[in-house]
Amino acid sequence: MKKKQKRNKNLNVNQASFYFEDYIETNKKNKFSQKNNILQDRIYLLFFLFFSLIFIFGIRIIHLSLNNIEIYNNNNEINKFSFLRRDIVDRNGTLISRNVKSFHAAINPSLINNKENFLIKLRVNFPELNISEIERKLKKNKYFYLKKRINQIDKEKLWKLGEKSIIFEPFQSRIYTHSNLFSHIIGQVDYDNYGISGVEKSFDKELKNENLLGQPLKLTLDTNIQHLISKELEQSLKLFDATGGGSLLMNAKNGEILALASLPNFDINMRTDLKDKKYLNKITKGVYELGSIFKTFTVALALENDIVKTNTIVENIPRSIQCSKHQISDIKEFPKNLTVEEILVRSSNIGTLLLARKIGEEKFRSFFEKSNLLKSPNLKLEEVGQPVSFNWNKCKLETVSFGHGITTTPLQAATVYASLVNGGKIIQPKITKSFEKKSYERLISQRTSKEINKILRKVVTEETGTASLADIDGYYVGGKTGTSQNYKNKNENLNTFISVFPSQNPKYVLLVMLENPKVAKNLIYNYRGMKIKGSRNEAGWNSVYVAGKIIEKIGPILAIKSEDFTNQYVAEKTN
Repeated sequence: MKKKQKRNKNLNVNQASFYFEDYIETNKKNKFSQKNNILQDRIYLLFFLFFSLIFIFGIRIIHLSLNNIEIYNNNNEINKFSFLRRDIVDRNGTLISRNVKSFHAAINPSLINNKENFLIKLRVNFPELNISEIERKLKKNKYFYLKKRINQIDKEKLWKLGEKSIIFEPFQSRIYTHSNLFSHIIGQVDYDNYGISGVEKSFDKELKNENLLGQPLKLTLDTNIQHLISKELEQSLKLFDATGGGSLLMNAKNGEILALASLPNFDINMRTDLKDKKYLNKITKGVYELGSIFKTFTVALALENDIVKTNTIVENIPRSIQCSKHQISDIKEFPKNLTVEEILVRSSNIGTLLLARKIGEEKFRSFFEKSNLLKSPNLKLEEVGQPVSFNWNKCKLETVSFGHGITTTPLQAATVYASLVNGGKIIQPKITKSFEKKSYERLISQRTSKEINKILRKVVTEETGTASLADIDGYYVGGKTGTSQNYKNKNENLNTFISVFPSQNPKYVLLVMLENPKVAKNLIYNYRGMKIKGSRNEAGWNSVYVAGKIIEKIGPILAIKSEDFTNQYVAEKTN
């Protein structure tokens, strides 16, 4: 019995030991499993956080890429930027002037961590800056401008410096897409966007009209034609060694100005304060004695008042006439007897003078008053000239008849020519497009206008005419030359040619004017099929030559744009 109990006791001990060991082993396994689970949970959490950050940054990048955000400047006011001035375009919609967002670069010294390092960066990247002056301003620790009106290149260079102290202040800048091409007529604005000259000033109110900001101001100018005329005029100044020049192309029917060039010109994007008289707008503001182009007015008055006819012979024309203290004569020797037509074609001073005496002072006064020839041009520009007033003394009628002792602006002279050749209707020069119908007063009759056109054509085609170099095939050019000298300095002269074309029914008036041209000794003229070397310095040998070159360039453009050409082309395509 005792043995049995002892065996049972041993057995119980063994069993207890077995179960204890099993529990410990199992518990160890459970603890290891728990640690594994915790580690896995932490890894999963880290992965979740990592991918969440990637997802957030991805959404931010997409958001930035889809929004046009100015990365150069954190100033929220930039997004509220609004333009205050309308665009200016030419007759074809080509952009001439526009407001764009530009920047000034300013410095906030309190935001600079290392001023010495900052100055080194500026010295390396912007050697043109006055570093000593900038250093002095930094010491004052006050906000100041580093550079005003910076360009995009400078802006990017400053931004790449990585200095938060550099502030880009936005402002409205007026840019002119053709720099100096329209400098004398478009004008400029100041830093506050107020017009200070040209179209910008004369139309300042219209250009700042908030209700019209989306509509550009359309001018009558044609950029392509302006470019061609300006280029030819620039070349002529070099060819004839002239100090200046000007040209004007006008629609003879309605007074629209298609091109207006005055040389020398200037880049209106530079905002330079120009005080030198050589930069004067010679076409609208320049006041000159234009010489023999006035002879056309005298002949037109004589025909209009039925004093003579084109074939009326003026007999016994003297070589010179004493008029008060002055001795008046012709530069060339002419036949004693000339028809009225020949007086204008050959450009005889004495012949014209004799016609003026038959016309009388009263009719001349009336003509000048009606044509506005002796007043400032009626053009919406501030830069217009005022002809010099004069008294009708003993010899004024005679000298005025051939364009001496009387002044006007080239614009006014060209406008009167347009009125003479368009059928006699008085027009006013225009710089902006207008679609309103207008009734015109008459300067001369349609009959007289036709007679004048025939004579002006012969000035170009006749062997005795003074403008043969303008006889460009296919354009039927007519016109009149004018050569005048400075009474005080005989070396200063002004050579002018006013042409009209096509002479059967003139649509265009082209004026070319050269200041102080010289003889182009190396130029070989094609004169009526002959090669002639330059030796003379009258308008017929320089201004006429330039006008011919211009008409060759712009003629095809004007022909294609003309209403008659378009109608004919449409009719041919339809048939």
